[in-house]
Amino acid sequence: MAPVALGVLVSGRGSNLQSIIDAIESDRLDAHIAVVVSNKRDAFGLDRARSHGIKTVFLDPKSYKEQSNSREAYDRAVLDVLQVHGVELVILAGYMKIVTSVLIDAYEGRTMNIHPSLLPSFPGLAAQRQALDWGAKVSGCTVHFVTEGVDEGPIILQASVPILEDDTVETLSVRILEHEHRIYPEAIQLYAEGRLAIDGRRTRIVESVKREV
Repeated sequence: MAPVALGVLVSGRGSNLQSIIDAIESDRLDAHIAVVVSNKRDAFGLDRARSHGIKTVFLDPKSYKEQSNSREAYDRAVLDVLQVHGVELVILAGYMKIVTSVLIDAYEGRTMNIHPSLLPSFPGLAAQRQALDWGAKVSGCTVHFVTEGVDEGPIILQASVPILEDDTVETLSVRILEHEHRIYPEAIQLYAEGRLAIDGRRTRIVESVKREV
């Protein structure tokens, strides 16, 4: 089966993007990154991509803010870029924009995100702070398919991280990030192998299902 064509959306430093690039270059991931798109001109993730010869595109949200449906208009522009580059699977990697139905419908069951908590606990922003404030004993990270509900899509993989008594947001975030870098490429590889089947709220890991290429 042909390597899956990825379109990666980033807003910041792109450490998860780097983990995906590393997995591809070490032959642990049957994929190639067709394009990296950012809503931030100075996102370091763009520099990471360029250093590996990957096509990058910056789309400025300010160019669309005068439109009454600015979020949807912006996502139509993103969608155009993804489709021009033949993207099959969309990867959100520190992408700090809520994705609208324009993208979700076009890539239904083909958009992944990673979140720094054990969903459904602590969705949304500042998940590590939420976990500490609630006195949780365990946190972690979750790779899930993207739906219109924020961090509500079917879960693909999770990894747990114990919360230590002296943890801060920073120390907890560092330990969670190590697991993010491991399980995100693993989840994408399961997709590449045609082994992910969405069944309602569940994602089942199966022997094999047909993947269109």
